[in-house]
Amino acid sequence: MDIAALSMALSQMNVRQEASVLVTKKAMDQAEINSASVVKMLEQTVQPHIGGTLDLKG
Repeated sequence: MDIAALSMALSQMNVRQEASVLVTKKAMDQAEINSASVVKMLEQTVQPHIGGTLDLKG
């Protein structure tokens, strides 16, 4: 068994895993920003004076 090759393989695996974690964190951060933007947009479109009363004539 080649110790140097094993060491290199483990090192590469660790780098790949760290990169994967960083990409996942970036995606989660972007999703959080997007959801906050959607919530803010929905709050701005709410018009409280519309739909508060109903006029009926018979």
